[in-house]
Amino acid sequence: MEGISVVKVRNRQQMSDFIRIADVVYSNCEQYVPDLERDIRANFNQKKNAGMDFSDLQPFVAYRGKEVVGRIVGIVNRKANKRWNTSKVRFSLIEFIDDTAVSQALIKAVEDWGREKGMTEIIGPMGITDFDKEGMLIDDFHLQGSLTAIYNPPYYPQHLERLGFQKEVDWVQIRVQVPKEVPAKYARVSDYAHQMLGLRVEKLTDKQVAHDGYGQQIFHLLNQAYAGLYGFSEFSHDQIDDFVKHYLKLLDNRLMPVVFNDKNEMVGAAVTMGSLAEAMHKSHGRLLPFGWFHLLKALKWKPADHAEMLLIAVRPDYQGLGVNALFFSDLIPIYNQLGFKWAETGPQLEDNVRELSQWKPLHPQTVKRRRCYKKSI
Repeated sequence: MEGISVVKVRNRQQMSDFIRIADVVYSNCEQYVPDLERDIRANFNQKKNAGMDFSDLQPFVAYRGKEVVGRIVGIVNRKANKRWNTSKVRFSLIEFIDDTAVSQALIKAVEDWGREKGMTEIIGPMGITDFDKEGMLIDDFHLQGSLTAIYNPPYYPQHLERLGFQKEVDWVQIRVQVPKEVPAKYARVSDYAHQMLGLRVEKLTDKQVAHDGYGQQIFHLLNQAYAGLYGFSEFSHDQIDDFVKHYLKLLDNRLMPVVFNDKNEMVGAAVTMGSLAEAMHKSHGRLLPFGWFHLLKALKWKPADHAEMLLIAVRPDYQGLGVNALFFSDLIPIYNQLGFKWAETGPQLEDNVRELSQWKPLHPQTVKRRRCYKKSI
């Protein structure tokens, strides 16, 4: 690691260096979508990140002399390790210049830190929860990134493989063209779900999301629907309140259909939004002085030409009963009204056959494979 020093982030200047390394790595990259600086700083604030109640986090920044050349975060999610009976340290928010000495020094810093905490394996990129970005992009580097998924240069996975990492799991994303009409299969299945099973689609109001507990219900539903997925860490009460307060209430309710049964129980929820990629480029990841305007414009006034389908959650006992068809039958006309030409999902596990098969009537294209790597330490 000659000439490279990796230090634990302990002050504001080091945190600023941690954030700004992305400006170096992606200075000429049109596909990269920056994170909000505010959100990165909040990750390490106990009062703003309820996940720190059950996780240890340590950000590191790498220097060559006074030049910032990389960053990484080590995470020990005690709840997930207990749930899955593992001893894994996660790495996240990794960025580095194309120099193996830098990537090796960053990984070693997290390995050493994790080993001190009794961990025996390193995995990543993964955050505290499934709402954090996860999975290193390993193909389709020419495609536009998104606010909610990792983008990285092609040399990143090459570095990890040279450092002895192997595949743990892969995620893929699905891209579809928005049809002018609801496909017949969706229409038929959604009619059955409504007429025979008593299921109905509703759109929540801002008050229902923020104050009447329906926002919290969506996340409790996620806890049930995602419980068996790789590395899932159940959202705590405080985490749920944070997500509702800071994110869910900002979205366009027209793009968030929820499904209730005849007992008024929420059995499904879909969270989608217009893409914020262009707005984030214009804001450079900063709300001030004018970044807030670009984001608000994209969220509320003039959406982009495509949608991001962030998540779909269906209560386990209602999976396979037409809830997804109800979502699509509701969203397709709205997407057309808003001028969305295509839509893309968030990362989905490659072996989640039930989830991936739901897109068949829309002639899906599989894009943006991303990988969680693993290595013993």
